[in-house]
Amino acid sequence: MNMQEIVNPMDTPPLVIPPTEPLHSRILYMLLVIWRAMTVNRKVAVGSTIVGIFILVGLFGPLLVRTPPEATSNLFIAPPSVAHWLGTTVVGQDIFSQLIYGTRTSIFWGFLTGLLVTLLSILIGLVSGYFGSWVDNLLTLLTNVSLVLPSLPLAIVLAAYFPRGPVTISLVIVFTNWAWQARVLRAQTLSMRSREFVAAARAMGESAWRIVFFEILPNEIGIIVAGFVSTTIYVVLTWAALEFLGLGDGTIPSWGSILYWAQQAGALGGGLWWWFIPPGACIAILGAGLSLINFGIDEIADPRLR
Repeated sequence: MNMQEIVNPMDTPPLVIPPTEPLHSRILYMLLVIWRAMTVNRKVAVGSTIVGIFILVGLFGPLLVRTPPEATSNLFIAPPSVAHWLGTTVVGQDIFSQLIYGTRTSIFWGFLTGLLVTLLSILIGLVSGYFGSWVDNLLTLLTNVSLVLPSLPLAIVLAAYFPRGPVTISLVIVFTNWAWQARVLRAQTLSMRSREFVAAARAMGESAWRIVFFEILPNEIGIIVAGFVSTTIYVVLTWAALEFLGLGDGTIPSWGSILYWAQQAGALGGGLWWWFIPPGACIAILGAGLSLINFGIDEIADPRLR
């Protein structure tokens, strides 16, 4: 029986995955490889810790903050103090509270949008690469057209045209950023559809859709994870940029909306550092954490980078 080997690049014994194993067993093997990488590769470990902290803050932080983010007070543009750790806005709103609630919004919508981009890329990339013929020609044309369009200017135009809100921004980012990962997955699928385990699945009478999503997809998990991480980095930055331009819902606390209101009040040029530096630092640190994960995955996949 032919075997596929998924080798742990950190000099540990390889994991041997029979192609005939059930889907859940192969996914479990892949998750075990990822877990080993997270605990051995320093970049992945540090990046995962940073991202994990932000996720915990987003989940439980609002439960520990007593001041609602929309509550106002008589302390206008107050610097950081014991009562207001990051000062207040021009209407007396607590910036620390806005930052904590904004972490939940930014993390949730950032990762959800990155996941939607990845799912759309998986569907188009795998279908295009496996079925070929006119299906591949049509989807490849659509992918190439999407790749040559400037994604950020297009996102700005679309976000400005449709009703403002997180759902609109999420769908706009999905629509403008799926093509690159879809092209990578198409190329990998073109290579895998001629492998022996795919030919064996066809000989056993399995349907094309089952072969695509139960035979080929599990063997592309590594590429998909790396693509999801790199996509999420871009999504977080694009999301903040669109909200900073005033294309989001300014009533919902998020890192981008905090920067938008700080810019509207002249905080960026008025020395009110406590208003714009914390959300900017959160965006930068989260991006750094995701980048470390991405670099670590590259080192794991390419022995020349270790």
